[in-house]
Amino acid sequence: MPESTSSAPGPFRNFAEFYPYYLSEHRNDTCRRLHYAGSSMVIALLIYSLLSGNLWWLLALPVAGYGFAWVGHFFFEHNKPATFTHPFYSLLGDWVMLRDAMTGRIRF
Repeated sequence: MPESTSSAPGPFRNFAEFYPYYLSEHRNDTCRRLHYAGSSMVIALLIYSLLSGNLWWLLALPVAGYGFAWVGHFFFEHNKPATFTHPFYSLLGDWVMLRDAMTGRIRF
């Protein structure tokens, strides 16, 4: 599998144009699974923070979400996270990719 170039074509006019690019930057199974782990941890931390009333845990959300994802990109996918060039679409892409994996649209 060829290594990704890590520079996005574009500009993207909308998320529908961006998402195929986003998926192309997540071909490595371990990278994708680290994204899923980080996103799942974000959900767990959010729920825990709200149920416990300890809102300080909300500060851990970016660390959990981006930490796992960036390890996946730098050590397994060997590309630069799309967050650096397309932060909003990239964040949305994380959640859409998780949904697509959970519904069987893409491999888990």
